[in-house]
Amino acid sequence: MRNVEESNVGRPEEPVPGPRRTNTRAVELPVEPRPKQLNFLSRGVRQQSPPRAGEKEQDNELGPVGEGRSAQRGVPEENTIQVEEEPKPFNTPLEISDSQPSSHSCPEDHRPPSSLYCPPKNGDHTSLLPEATFPMQGLELNSMVEVDDPPIYGVIRWIGQTPESAEPIAGLEMEEEMSSGCTDGMYRGNRCFECGPNKALFVKLKSCRPDSRFSSLHGRVNQIQRCNSIAFQDYASKCVEENTPPAEGNEAIELLTGWKKGIQGHCNSCYLDATLFCMFACSSVLDTMLLRPSDKNDNDSYTVTRDLLRTEIVNPLRKNGYVCATKIMALRKILEAAGRSTGFTNEEKDPEEFLTNLFQVLRAEPLFYIRISKKKPQGCLFYQIFMERKLSVNMPSVQQLLEWSMVTGDLKFTEAPSCLIIQMPRNGKNFKMFPTIIPTVELNITDLLEDTPRQCCICQSLAEVECQECYEDVGITPGHIKQYCDICNAQVHLHKQRKGHQPRQLHFPKDISGQVMFQRQSMELFAVLCIETSHYVAFVRLNSQKRPLWVFFDSMADREGGENGFNIPRVTPCPEVSEYLEMTPEQLQKEDLKTMPTYVRRLFCDAYMCLYYSPDLSLYK
Repeated sequence: MRNVEESNVGRPEEPVPGPRRTNTRAVELPVEPRPKQLNFLSRGVRQQSPPRAGEKEQDNELGPVGEGRSAQRGVPEENTIQVEEEPKPFNTPLEISDSQPSSHSCPEDHRPPSSLYCPPKNGDHTSLLPEATFPMQGLELNSMVEVDDPPIYGVIRWIGQTPESAEPIAGLEMEEEMSSGCTDGMYRGNRCFECGPNKALFVKLKSCRPDSRFSSLHGRVNQIQRCNSIAFQDYASKCVEENTPPAEGNEAIELLTGWKKGIQGHCNSCYLDATLFCMFACSSVLDTMLLRPSDKNDNDSYTVTRDLLRTEIVNPLRKNGYVCATKIMALRKILEAAGRSTGFTNEEKDPEEFLTNLFQVLRAEPLFYIRISKKKPQGCLFYQIFMERKLSVNMPSVQQLLEWSMVTGDLKFTEAPSCLIIQMPRNGKNFKMFPTIIPTVELNITDLLEDTPRQCCICQSLAEVECQECYEDVGITPGHIKQYCDICNAQVHLHKQRKGHQPRQLHFPKDISGQVMFQRQSMELFAVLCIETSHYVAFVRLNSQKRPLWVFFDSMADREGGENGFNIPRVTPCPEVSEYLEMTPEQLQKEDLKTMPTYVRRLFCDAYMCLYYSPDLSLYK
């Protein structure tokens, strides 16, 4: 099983160029005469600082660290800076230690994303180094590091060089505001990056070491802790308080499609990203779980989870078309803390496990109820198709699979659901009963409802019995539920091959006569969750008054940076999917799978869950 986070997975077979990258070159600057050196305390008391024993002369150009520390957690007070006529505000690189343990080396082709480099606006004093000159310490932009002992913690926001030092300088954004010795990202009058006041500290890059709080046994950064607002500030998404409906038509296309659209993936989150995108990006059928007021039976985690899901994930996705991975990590931590299952913050999970835990935390009602024979109805969140054997068709539709599964299991919906999630007969990436499945666009569930009048499949009058053995009879429209009136039932089962069948009596209200008006109950497909190997992606239908437009979503379509880089989500229009979904099953049976467009092939071969909604009931349930 491959690591989803460290590779580009779920990418279409026809490659599409990713976000454009640029290279940053070092700017050669004239070396000015070395100014005289003053040693002073940052509180304004100047004092000569003795050199360290065994310390190289060139290291002293950036100044040794004194013994004293400020009252607030911050940099050591005694530092050395280069001044000309008058000292400038303290923003000079600080050397913490020359004896740091070496870290793991980065491969030479491991390049941090160029879009995150922030060279100064003018190059009089500082310049950005090409990566080839960085010390091979396994550190890069956005690495979480510590300096000094006892340590203070921050994130590398800038790496560069000054004429005063032959060694690279790192600009750190510290976790806490320092009492002295820090800026807002300015270095010697040049803007290197932006952060809060008194939080930018410039040190020698060799003085930085990986944050020891989050190091694993192999010395890697803890990706759960790294998923925070500081490390992901360039990928942040905004909170949206007002309830936002899904966009429609051209607005939906402009809002949702492109790079850095959808939900950003991080640390094996694809199962959760794709499921949430299916549920909420273009449909409001499940919005009731976001709006239920809390009651006396709810604990604090309900309100926190509901508001997080609504204001930090669903509303921003619908209004701005993008959600940062930090918001998803916050939801994953809540599910992890709920204690019903572990591994939500870092392990690969199945969508059904996520749905189960989310509905439990939110205390949401089941999406539908199913009755087995005459037993008590059971509430369900999704329906898992179980098959005793394969059907006679090579490419079945969801309609056929659902009907056969419920007929053989003697199952019926107690009432028409407003939302129906159907899981295909497969076990993750390991087993598929059918190599291809046709997602039925309009799902007819009329014959799957209990106590509902049904038509005889032959004469269209009121049906009295249902025959399971006739389901695949090649002489009577195979692959469809067979129910008959009393007359047709007697005629059909006169055949010698059907005499052993045992039709079952149908139940419906006693006051119904043979002239009843039959009402067809149907549901529409609005999303398909797919899995290829161990990576989940999604196909979602945009809201449109015209021809439906389908889009393909991958939360990890591309990646910027290496191990401590960032996944780039992408939503891609795929109009060819609409063309194939409009074909009849008979037409699709004649199609060659190998010649199908990439997205169409992935939809038919990798379908894991199909999501349906009722246009008539979704507004009321």
